[in-house]
Amino acid sequence: MAGFEVAGRKFRTEADYKAALRDKAKIDEIKKQVNMEQPGEVISLYAKMQSGSFRFETAVGNDFDDEIYELAQQFKKQGYNQNSKIDPRKKGKKSGKSTVKGQQKKPATSKKPEKDQEVSLDKYDKAMQKEILAELKKRERRRKMIVVLCGITAVVCFAYFGVYSYFTERTEMDYENLAQLKGSSNLAAYMQSQKPTIHRTQEEEVELTVLEEYQTLYNKNKKLIGWIKIDDTQIDYPVMQTANNEYYMDHNFNQEYDRNGSLFLDKDCDIVHRNTNLIIYGHHMKSGKMFGGLNKYSSEEYCKAHPNIQFDTIYERGTYEVMYVFRSRIYNEDEVVFKYYQFLDAASAQEFNSNMQEMAALSLYDTGVTASYGDQLLTLSTCDYSEEDGRFVVVAKRVM
Repeated sequence: MAGFEVAGRKFRTEADYKAALRDKAKIDEIKKQVNMEQPGEVISLYAKMQSGSFRFETAVGNDFDDEIYELAQQFKKQGYNQNSKIDPRKKGKKSGKSTVKGQQKKPATSKKPEKDQEVSLDKYDKAMQKEILAELKKRERRRKMIVVLCGITAVVCFAYFGVYSYFTERTEMDYENLAQLKGSSNLAAYMQSQKPTIHRTQEEEVELTVLEEYQTLYNKNKKLIGWIKIDDTQIDYPVMQTANNEYYMDHNFNQEYDRNGSLFLDKDCDIVHRNTNLIIYGHHMKSGKMFGGLNKYSSEEYCKAHPNIQFDTIYERGTYEVMYVFRSRIYNEDEVVFKYYQFLDAASAQEFNSNMQEMAALSLYDTGVTASYGDQLLTLSTCDYSEEDGRFVVVAKRVM
């Protein structure tokens, strides 16, 4: 605040500070032209200030106005008028020197704050009183406007946090209910009466039956592709998949709008004709929901305590061991750099090993886990706010 202080007055904003500097410059110029020890000049200055010849913007100007008023009153009480002058030979006498100079040396900070002063309009002429009242009304309107704006801002903030809390609580309840349905036999009889799910490709038809554990959930939403769980964490969610990577960014399992979104498998991944690498995306929610806790793997100690990830497709169970943990980002198409999100399949051992080397070089620490061509990988990806378009990535190898 020291940089916003002028003549013993402190100011909150730079605009007020600059206005105070203008007032001080104006006051300094007046003092150069007026001899404050000459009653006539002081009383004449007071008259000019009363008529509105000098206008000030801040409390610095008000202080000067009060100073001139008090000084002029002192001179008037002593019988001086506009034409009076003090004889320089009498400057040392008590009647002149002590009164005037004592007034000059009075520090600005000794005055009470402006808001605590009782201001009387009687000492001003009618024109000045009118102007003062107009300024007071303007300030009051400004104050009311600020109060209204603050109120609106508060309402918007409360509404935002209310909506955020609603979605968070709804998401928590929804996924608790889904977890209870996982393994439920509510629709087992219905599912057993249905024909096996048929996956068709250009070359063949594959008949696969949904695991009994996920039959009820699958019947509720056919976009269910699996379930992921990491022990001792909040990550215990269904995994969805659609023909695009946008829908489940802001929709939940029940296909309702939800800012938490859902965990979803990359649209180009295939759990039937298994890719080398399956990529699952999810939001990094501050509440810890979805992949909000995934960045805990930035700690090697945390990884050692939670080395395994359980990811079941709706057709088979799977356990994966964490292999690489790194930070990356979304790159421009023309940038020649390793893009983990484009690594879905390896056509050869050389290509596979090249990708492993890239991820090992990025990894925050060495887990001691390695993979060979033919191993099945799982990549978990979420946002990382340490840089623009940043991503936090955990890569694991299937061990069961």
